[in-house]
Amino acid sequence: MKEPKDTNARGRMWNLYKMGGLPPAIASMFGSANAQQMAFIRSMSREQRKESALALPLAEMEAVVFDLETTGFYPYNGDEIISVGAVLIRGGEFEEVEPFYRLVNPKRKIPRHITELTGITNEMAENAPDLMQVLHDFMGYIGRKVLIAHGSGHDKQFLSSALWRTSKVNLTHRIIDTMMIAKWLEPKAIHYGLDEVLERYGVPVTERHHALHDSVMTAKLYFKFLRSILDRQVTTLGELYAYLSRH
Repeated sequence: MKEPKDTNARGRMWNLYKMGGLPPAIASMFGSANAQQMAFIRSMSREQRKESALALPLAEMEAVVFDLETTGFYPYNGDEIISVGAVLIRGGEFEEVEPFYRLVNPKRKIPRHITELTGITNEMAENAPDLMQVLHDFMGYIGRKVLIAHGSGHDKQFLSSALWRTSKVNLTHRIIDTMMIAKWLEPKAIHYGLDEVLERYGVPVTERHHALHDSVMTAKLYFKFLRSILDRQVTTLGELYAYLSRH
């Protein structure tokens, strides 16, 4: 005779499958922690797609500034996320919410030059949670909010790859790239890397190549950009996208 707890867990998983929350192969693993985490990630992705963020006023828009550290540059060729950092902002200020920082166990060796760059050792990573758990926590942290990153192509590629491999969903959040804003505001500048732009805008550098520190510095940079953006009478996310698309 099956215990009621198992029956309830099985029922919950079956309901998630019927609602499109789980693929059949995972739905068969009733009661598994990974299946529950996957269901949550998929549900967050569906909820996020229901709203358009383009009308959001920049002066009071809630967003998450984030950064990833990885073992390399190629998520589709074996490289993995090793840390995720993020901070929550509203308009031009930090929200009084705990920042997000997690190490990730990449299930592979971290190259020596990456350890030298990030300070993340194999021993640290071995004791970290796996990718599914960190994605579950991160998706819960960001909710439906707009994402902000500097040179977002790298971070978006790794995050999209991780979401697809673990949960068969794509990253559908709107993203603001502070590098693109810098190119719009400073079309004659030569270098647009984070180090150079932080220096030009007088944002103190604390610790580079640390996902949380980089997120905080990028947020401070965005606050400076926001004042210039609003001075140009660009007031919504949609208007900002329109200007950035021209540069």
